Amino acid sequence: MRIVAVGIDLGKTVFHLVAMGERNRVLVRRKFSRQQLLAYTANLEPTLIGTEACAGAHFLATALCAQGHDVRLMAAQFVKPYRKSNKSDFLDAETIADAVQKENMRFVPVKTDEQLDLQAMHRVRTRLVQRRTALINEIRGFLLERGIIFPAKPIHLRKQLPGVLEDATQNLTPRLRWLLSELAEEWKELEARIIAISDAIERISTSDPLCQRLRQIPGFGPLVSTATVAAIGNGSSFRKGRDFAAWLGVVPRQYSTGGKTALYGMSKRGNRYLRQLLIHGARAVLIRVKYDTAGLGQWIHKLAERAPRNKVIVAIANKLARIAWAVLAKGEPYRHQPLAAAA
Repeated sequence: MRIVAVGIDLGKTVFHLVAMGERNRVLVRRKFSRQQLLAYTANLEPTLIGTEACAGAHFLATALCAQGHDVRLMAAQFVKPYRKSNKSDFLDAETIADAVQKENMRFVPVKTDEQLDLQAMHRVRTRLVQRRTALINEIRGFLLERGIIFPAKPIHLRKQLPGVLEDATQNLTPRLRWLLSELAEEWKELEARIIAISDAIERISTSDPLCQRLRQIPGFGPLVSTATVAAIGNGSSFRKGRDFAAWLGVVPRQYSTGGKTALYGMSKRGNRYLRQLLIHGARAVLIRVKYDTAGLGQWIHKLAERAPRNKVIVAIANKLARIAWAVLAKGEPYRHQPLAAAA
């Protein structure tokens, strides 16, 4: 009997495979190691293969696509409703094989090596920035216990900390001075590593064609442009900019029933890190909008007159997300809308 769809439940070393034929009849139910799985699928005729978008999914999807299969990744939250009863590895694989055949299922595009590299750089940079923030707060806490207080911005602590450590009149024990000096050296190392990764991201954003087009959009700098390309590539996985904005979670959360429409705050779905960067970019646009008299600036001015600041920022982020999708999907540079055209 012909295999219609294959579902694979991923693991670190063990993979469970279920192959379905017509009318969702289970034809194959087997367990493999990674090498055994790739050897088995290499002998299959090109078929539809589904798996959940989790750790290791993009590598396996790339390898299966090279064998000629049609591989589709799905978010686990969309696969779970198709599980009928109890949970096991084979039942999960069967559920995946059933879900991948649905025409209205939402699929995750397979990332390229370049996208995975960009994504890894952003994640490492985020972790280093979090460590730096925790380290600064730790230093402030130690000094606060000795009655030494600094202004809020880290630059004040960085400039004044060496003088405090050398000041013999301060209420600091020799042991604490040594400990604070060690923390200060760790802070310098973290700063150097953050700057190195940021410079690498900057170089990528200036050399990649997709990032170059995105950086022409207001609010899109090296971080936002590279994070967008790492997340969606050329944007072909979305039909329109509205879908991309909804995936980012910068649209209202809807709960409508009985013919009554109810809209609430941001849905906050999708890529949290990219949404955070886009919100920061929207804040920058709102600050600079007083110098912009073109179409986008006029639109923001009118919006700011009737809506609170935070709502305006989210609306700008929604607008920027749609513009970014259009720039990526259509392959055209961003064109600053003049005031005459806007009118």
